[in-house]
Amino acid sequence: MALVRYRNSIDPWREFERLRDEINDLFDFDQTGGNRGLFDRHVSPALDVIEGSDNFTVMCELPGIEKKDVELSITGNVLTIKGERSADKEKSSEKVYRQESWSGTFQRTISLPQTVDADRKVDAVLENGILTLTLPKKEEAKPRQISIKVQ
Repeated sequence: MALVRYRNSIDPWREFERLRDEINDLFDFDQTGGNRGLFDRHVSPALDVIEGSDNFTVMCELPGIEKKDVELSITGNVLTIKGERSADKEKSSEKVYRQESWSGTFQRTISLPQTVDADRKVDAVLENGILTLTLPKKEEAKPRQISIKVQ
C-alpha cells in the first residue's frame, strides 16, 4: 500500500512543474548552484568577490595550479580567469573507483562593478592554492569624510 500526501486543492499545473523540476535536477551537473558566465566551463573553481572601503577583493580557489598555468585579463568591466590543471600521470596504471578531482582547462568570467578602477594597479597573488586579486575603487566611489563647520 502506498501513502499519498493529501492536498486540499489539486492543481495539475503544479504537478507538471514538480515533474519538470525533478527532470531538471537529473540533468543538472552544476553542483555549485551559482551563476556562471557565458564562456565558463562546467567545472570551474569557486570564486568570491568582497567589497572593502578602498577596493574589491576577488578570491579564487586554485588548488594544485601553478602561477604559469593561470592567465588573468580585464576588458572593460569584465574579469576573466583562465587556466589549466593537469591530471596526475602517476595514477594511470591504477584502477580508479571514484574520482572527484578535476583536470583540464577552466575559465571564470565575471562582471566587475562600475566603481572598479582597472586602469590603476591591480595586485594578483597566488598563495596556498588561493588566487587573490585586489582591484582598487575609483576615487569618486570611495567614501569621504565631510567636516562640519560651526559658526
